[in-house]
Amino acid sequence: MDVTALPVEPLTRQAFAPFGDVVETAGAELRVINGGTTQRFHDLAEIDVGASGGRAIISVFRGQPFDLPIEIAMMERHPLGSQLFFPVSSRPFLAVVSLDDGGKPAPPRAFLCPPGIGVNYARNVWHHPLLALQAASDFIVVDRDGPGINLEEKEFSNARYRIEEADLRHKTPE
Repeated sequence: MDVTALPVEPLTRQAFAPFGDVVETAGAELRVINGGTTQRFHDLAEIDVGASGGRAIISVFRGQPFDLPIEIAMMERHPLGSQLFFPVSSRPFLAVVSLDDGGKPAPPRAFLCPPGIGVNYARNVWHHPLLALQAASDFIVVDRDGPGINLEEKEFSNARYRIEEADLRHKTPE
């Protein structure tokens, strides 16, 4: 089986747009509420969970850190709803995503998500399960609960992708 190096890209709204939303306060609509004591960064992501009677739920995921190198051998997607990950811990994480290629994931792209910035995977977008770095990390997750099958997993059939420590060096905030 071939193993291909997977370069890590910085997370930007433009680069991530085919896969969903970058969830950050920079550039967001700011509303001052509660008598001027609170800033609300409004409408940061498209939560899409209503298909087939679904409803939005909020959970906390605690991701264990991955040791480098990280081998990417499979992807998953949620055909009935989006899935938002926002870090509570002040550590970076990786978002690995793929476009669809005839019902299976295309070659992936990897994004380094800095502390304090999350991602919202759009409905039906292939992505790797949570990839925490450095230490166990907590995430607020907004996703779908309800009837129907909302998880599909696929292994890469002829290739594996690897993220090396060198790909994160000088890109990972301390």
